[in-house]
Amino acid sequence: MTRLDQTLHDAVERRAFQIGRELFDKIDTSGPSVFERQWWDDWIMNWSMADESTKVQLFRFIDVLPMLDTIEELAEHFQAYFAESQGQFPRLVRLGANLADPGTIGGRIVARAIRLNATRLGRRFIAGTNPAEVIDAVERLRAKGMTFSMDLLGEATITEREADAYQREYLDLLADLGPEAARWREAPTLDRDPFGTLPRINLSIKVSALNSQFDPIDPAGSSRVAAARLREVFRAARRHGALINIDMEQYAFKDLTLAIFRDLLTEPEFRDWPDVGVAIQAYLRDTERDLDELLHWVRRRGTPVWVRLVKGAYWDYETLTASQLHWPVPVFTQKWQSDACFERCSAFLMENHRWLRPAIASHNVRSLAHAMAVAEYLELPPRAYELQMLFGMGDPLKTALVARGERLRIYTPFGKLLPGMAYLVRRLLENTSNTSFLRQTFTEHAAMQQLLRPPDVVGREYHEVHMDKNERTPDGIAPFSNEPLIDFARSVNRERMADALTAVKDQFGRDYPLWIGGETVATSTDAASSRMESRNPADHRTIIGYVARATRTDADRAVAAAKAAFPAWSATSVWRRVDVLFETAARLRTRRFEMAAWMVFECGKQWREADADVAEAIDFCEYYARAMLQLAAPRLRNIPGEHNSYLYLPRGVVAVISPWNFPLAILCGMTVAPLVAGNTVVIKPAEQSSVVAAKFLEILRPLDLPPGVVNFVPGVGEEVGARLVEHPDVAAITFTGSQKVGLEINRIAALTPPGQHHVKHVVAEMGGKNAIIIDDDADLDEAVRGVVASAFGYQGQKCSACSRVIVLPKVYATFEARLRDAVASLAIGPPEDPAYAVGPVIDREAFDRLRGAIAAARTEAVCLYAGDPGKLADVGYYIGPHVFSEVDPESMLGQVELFGPVLAVLRAANMDEALAIAGDTPYALTGGVFSRNPATIERARREFLVGNLYINRKITGALVDCQPFGGFKLSGVGGKAGGPDYLKQFLVPRTVTENTLRRGFAPQQD
Repeated sequence: MTRLDQTLHDAVERRAFQIGRELFDKIDTSGPSVFERQWWDDWIMNWSMADESTKVQLFRFIDVLPMLDTIEELAEHFQAYFAESQGQFPRLVRLGANLADPGTIGGRIVARAIRLNATRLGRRFIAGTNPAEVIDAVERLRAKGMTFSMDLLGEATITEREADAYQREYLDLLADLGPEAARWREAPTLDRDPFGTLPRINLSIKVSALNSQFDPIDPAGSSRVAAARLREVFRAARRHGALINIDMEQYAFKDLTLAIFRDLLTEPEFRDWPDVGVAIQAYLRDTERDLDELLHWVRRRGTPVWVRLVKGAYWDYETLTASQLHWPVPVFTQKWQSDACFERCSAFLMENHRWLRPAIASHNVRSLAHAMAVAEYLELPPRAYELQMLFGMGDPLKTALVARGERLRIYTPFGKLLPGMAYLVRRLLENTSNTSFLRQTFTEHAAMQQLLRPPDVVGREYHEVHMDKNERTPDGIAPFSNEPLIDFARSVNRERMADALTAVKDQFGRDYPLWIGGETVATSTDAASSRMESRNPADHRTIIGYVARATRTDADRAVAAAKAAFPAWSATSVWRRVDVLFETAARLRTRRFEMAAWMVFECGKQWREADADVAEAIDFCEYYARAMLQLAAPRLRNIPGEHNSYLYLPRGVVAVISPWNFPLAILCGMTVAPLVAGNTVVIKPAEQSSVVAAKFLEILRPLDLPPGVVNFVPGVGEEVGARLVEHPDVAAITFTGSQKVGLEINRIAALTPPGQHHVKHVVAEMGGKNAIIIDDDADLDEAVRGVVASAFGYQGQKCSACSRVIVLPKVYATFEARLRDAVASLAIGPPEDPAYAVGPVIDREAFDRLRGAIAAARTEAVCLYAGDPGKLADVGYYIGPHVFSEVDPESMLGQVELFGPVLAVLRAANMDEALAIAGDTPYALTGGVFSRNPATIERARREFLVGNLYINRKITGALVDCQPFGGFKLSGVGGKAGGPDYLKQFLVPRTVTENTLRRGFAPQQD
């Protein structure tokens, strides 16, 4: 980007301060009087600033308000949010919470007052709920010398029906506004600029709302659908003489949004259309590069576009998301940095105003004054740029800017209260932020000189205050941190994944032998019974590879090799064993895209599912390595004259019987945990994923492990797996799979045949019939998304998948309809193409079993939706997603784990019944609740008894160390994978006590 030279910079600084001072002189910062309604709104926000937990409770309560239809519901929630923390709230609020007993006269009075005030607060920031109200609002704005840009709230579309409705609302709005705008009296400041007449109608639109499946992992498909709907809006805008501005959303959508913007406006139909713009967020580190690229593009296009420069409204979301995913933070972490970038970008726009028409959007007097000063010194003609502010915020500053003769456009949201609450909370957060210019100006009454300081001065002061902080790296091994997932919004990662898929295809059809005692053991390639074919479930004509089929004799050889290797390996230094895990993790990182590609083809996993599988495998290695170091540390509690040691010993040979649905992650975790604990292992992977298992063996083999420490015997479970379970020299069995097989393993392992001098230890994860409860006050946007992801992610082939959703009466019909449409919006197709959300099930057996279960389900419930894979089912094992309603909790759909894309919707009269239904199965693995009632959430913690309970999020995707995974009842036995107890299952504790007293003398203890 170009920069102002130093001379101009100094001059601009002086002029910016002058303009800022002039504006402050015209701004009344005293605020409204106690007799005005706004005084009460400001009072609420002011006391919410005093305590972060207070603010959280308040804003969460405001968020749930639209779902509270009755006075009783409102009073109940008001008590639930505020009664438990009364000490943090003003006396008036505490009194209200005490009076708000549901069903009482006091409760009804308080509830009505709350609803009235919340509605008024909403209308302060939201212009109206329908076009007529909004037209009236914008006409009032024009009467005050301001113009507008309308924004339709509720842009979070989760179905294609909703995307169509979002587009239709804009088309209808254009049709309604067109005749009205034509009758407005011309206001030269608002309706003209040096280049001609400006459109009187200005609308803002979010591209992601035009495609329910908008996802940067599939840029072509996402663009095609969104652009088709946006194209119609553009055409209508040209007919009605309107300007369309493309809003910017979360960072993950930025590049795709800009690409759609550029591609559509390069089409011949729109190439000469100047009445279009795009928002650019100054808090992003990419922003200056994006503006440079936008300038080069618009020059090639030959027609200017508008650029709305904003600071950005998703700072908390971006920082939290980056922290959760361990991705680089895309935004500046200090406000002064965003302010500095904003000023550089506004200067850039002013310098290039003929191509990038500046719309400077801010409530910060310093930021606006700096932009106006740059415009003056560049001698821009009057009204060559415009300023923009938000509806309902900073009204005294708006008045001052209009008095100065500036064209001021007000971002004017409208829509229903329910979707509008998310916008309202964002505005409240912005108003009450510690760094908010409006808060500092109108609430804290900061000095003008402080508020007008240049951002670089603020930055220097920040560094002076914080420069004495000594950031030290801890000695030794760094604390555990989850492996970041691949960000497929970045084109470089999409390209690497595509390259990996191509490279893996070139390796199809190879042979994979057994590995026993440190040697390759080949089986005959002539006899069909000596090897297994692994086929692509998306196209069963494609053979992924040929895997040697072990026999019971091979299993015996593997156990003997493992037994022989055990003494030396168990005596190996714990640091050597830990290093094996760290090196395994490093090698997995090196082959990350390749390993994910193998899972796409052999197991039908979509890109993100496959990548998460590799990331979890890495996590298991890193986590268990550190956990073993902790267990190996001395544990002493000595008494005078006595020395005590608490030690762990490995058990011996461990049989690892792993599943196909997490073919790398679970296999890796089940293998490296006993290894690092000093055990030797015999791996028997699932037949369906034996090539992925063989690839994992390729990771382990170069690690210079002693022969027999790791042995690989793929084969049929009834043969090889059964032999490992019954073998007297196997000390422990770790299994993940079906309940039927898991219970049989437990039964056989409990036997102690002659010559076996130990009781086998079994670690078994055996599935679930997992439920999600939808409360009457749930956020249905989040609930529908969470249920769809939980039920149909990886075709429902996860032991944690949601197979039952239990819905309370008030939201049942709405939730059911949105769920049906959301599932209908999922595209079915091969997982190697990221455009498809639903792929095949694993094999012919699963395909036939699920088709039979679906046929049976049609006789006992109503089929709400049945996905049709069409001709795909002729070449792959495709079962479309199915949703059944009116399900009896005691029926097959309510009780049997189907392990596929089949979801049952059940009614519950109240939360008592919902919790009873959820718990009335033999399983206890995962469960979830979507509720915004703190009392209900606390009750679910106590009464919804499952191994992993998730509140207000999907119930799949457990992270190592964050959500250790595992259930109880008939869902499993043993400690939770990825948790602090897991390694202990492969160890036996031992205590050694030495009497150190000799003839009255004992060594002095530390």
